[in-house]
Amino acid sequence: MDLQRKQFKTEFAGKPLTLEVSRIAEFADAAVIGTYGGTTVLATAVMGGKDKDSNYFPLMVNYEEKFYAAGKILGSRFMRREGRSSDEAILSGRLIDRTIRPLFDQRIRREVQIVVTVLSVDNENDPDFIGLLSASTAIAISPIPWDGPVAGIKIVKFKDDSSAKFNPTFSEIAGNKVEFNAFVSGTKERINMIELEGDEAPEKNVVSAFTQGHKEIQKLISWQESVIKEIRKPKTKIQLANPSQELKKKIVTFLKGKLEKAVYNPNKTEMYNNMAALRESLKEFLVLEKHAEDDLKEVEAIFEEEVNALVHEKVLKEEKRPDSRKLDEVRDLHAEVAILPRVHGSALFVRGNTQSLAVTTLGGPGDQQLVETVEFSGKKRFLLHYNFPPYSVGEIGPFRGPSRRDIGHGNLAHKALNALLPTQEEFPYTIRLVSEILSSNGSSSMATVCAGSLSLMDAGVPIRKPAAGIAMGLMLDEKGNKYKILTDIQGPEDHHGDMDFKVAGTDSGVTAIQMDVKIQGITEEMLDRTLAQAKEARLHILKTIVKALPEARKELSPFAPSILSLKINPSQIGDVIGSGGKVINGIIEKTGATSIDIEDDGQVFITAPNQETGRKALEQVMAIVKEYKIGDIVEGNVVKILEFGAIVEFGGGKDGMIHVSELKEGFVKKVEDVVKIGDFVRAKIIKSENGKIGLSIKQLNK
Repeated sequence: MDLQRKQFKTEFAGKPLTLEVSRIAEFADAAVIGTYGGTTVLATAVMGGKDKDSNYFPLMVNYEEKFYAAGKILGSRFMRREGRSSDEAILSGRLIDRTIRPLFDQRIRREVQIVVTVLSVDNENDPDFIGLLSASTAIAISPIPWDGPVAGIKIVKFKDDSSAKFNPTFSEIAGNKVEFNAFVSGTKERINMIELEGDEAPEKNVVSAFTQGHKEIQKLISWQESVIKEIRKPKTKIQLANPSQELKKKIVTFLKGKLEKAVYNPNKTEMYNNMAALRESLKEFLVLEKHAEDDLKEVEAIFEEEVNALVHEKVLKEEKRPDSRKLDEVRDLHAEVAILPRVHGSALFVRGNTQSLAVTTLGGPGDQQLVETVEFSGKKRFLLHYNFPPYSVGEIGPFRGPSRRDIGHGNLAHKALNALLPTQEEFPYTIRLVSEILSSNGSSSMATVCAGSLSLMDAGVPIRKPAAGIAMGLMLDEKGNKYKILTDIQGPEDHHGDMDFKVAGTDSGVTAIQMDVKIQGITEEMLDRTLAQAKEARLHILKTIVKALPEARKELSPFAPSILSLKINPSQIGDVIGSGGKVINGIIEKTGATSIDIEDDGQVFITAPNQETGRKALEQVMAIVKEYKIGDIVEGNVVKILEFGAIVEFGGGKDGMIHVSELKEGFVKKVEDVVKIGDFVRAKIIKSENGKIGLSIKQLNK
């Protein structure tokens, strides 16, 4: 059978790049197999045959990791097949979704599903790059209407290098000090999606790298266009959800003079109540006007369109916001710490109506999370979990675990704080930080960063310095020329604005960025201005944080575990563990230690409920690994009597024999005349050969 393969090859960042179209997945509207280095993905695009009865565009983006891609049999002992998507897969799916979604006409009502399946990974090249590129090509060559193509690249700035690197391999990044690691995507004209984790990166370096990176994105899109031109299919003409002009005219007339009064209110609850009442009165008016039920389904879309137009107009022409703030004004702030008595660290941060309660829990190295995915296998020492209960927005709903949004927001806050944490050598604890969103009206993820900084410091985690975060917005006119940047967006500004640009960092630089847009993208000028305005807001918020708690507490909570550590020779690890864990478990049982964890390099961590218990366990480990020499004095109990001497156990499972001639000065007829089983004695080491130790009591003072 002829699979009718067409391959398109180029090179990017020094590595081969291939896109292949064939009869593979032939029932999909389009399918592309993309390979970059040794990493391969399959991207498919399918559109439903009829419109859905919905008031939104039903787009689904799935990113599927297959265990075989890594050449490993992954999963749990009892479950060796793929199940629920890993957090990493969800984040990759969101990255692709956020890049391609703005380029669809949001009036489409047909279901569209994009599936990116990771088929092979080389553990060097990030699948996100080839996944997005393949998905973009698949949509572009399919009959699905779309304004792409797009592309995205990884941009890494090393601290000892003046220029940024594009698509470096995992090996090139490992072991180097990174100023920031970002994934940036966009169209030929503009940047439309950003994910960045940084280590107090200066804003000017970020803008410079992104400007250069966009030129690389343009090269990828130009190459894509040559591929698309050769194999694209005609686009399907579909009916868009356009309300009747007669209905729209009636609604606009009815809302005139009423909508602004409803929307422009500093109190969120009053605003939403006013808008709900206005919606109801509008529907009652249309019923009296004898409009059909099908017409009434279009009311919400027209209503939202009018709110969108109003909010844009007021900001662009009058610099007027719904809550009357200035464009660069941050809402009222409040911060406090130590509000929960039994936890290891806690903090409450409030910005306007948004509230985050952050709680820190400290654990031993054994509490680290074991992570095994297609791309990564290892341990996570810092865990950040974000919870968004329905009551935080005044709603009722089920609790079904973290949503894709919750995972994304938690990951962003994790990036913002991660670089500021002490190393494991400096602070050997496992750290779990949980953000409970108690109330939400704009950027709860950035409130999590603020509350999280305080909670960590309250727990005594010696972070380098506190971080703060702020969400920035954009209002752009229809022609795309005039725009305004908004600080600390909320409510209608978030929902109807053109950009959600979250920036976190310290007083010295940026630690995290996440940007989504509802438009084609932003220019470098917009990026530069947004970062500058965000820095002013961040510095303002940091004053409130530092006032609540200027630095990490010097002492841990009395409820936190105590951790002691020492370094042993790796060859002695087996001695400490013992056969079947007998020795190490014996120390835990005897001393009351919580756990003893040993790394492959010989680093030993003892976790205990208090310092005294930890010290006892530490002494026992030290006794096991101590290398005794002739002349050392030891102490221990007599554990065995022989005809010619006594065996003394002196700690760490070690023992030695006192020959009868070494028990005391002069002749000794019977060993029991001098020592008995259970006696506590001091002795000097006089011999050490082939692991056997000879002891003497009579030579103690010589």
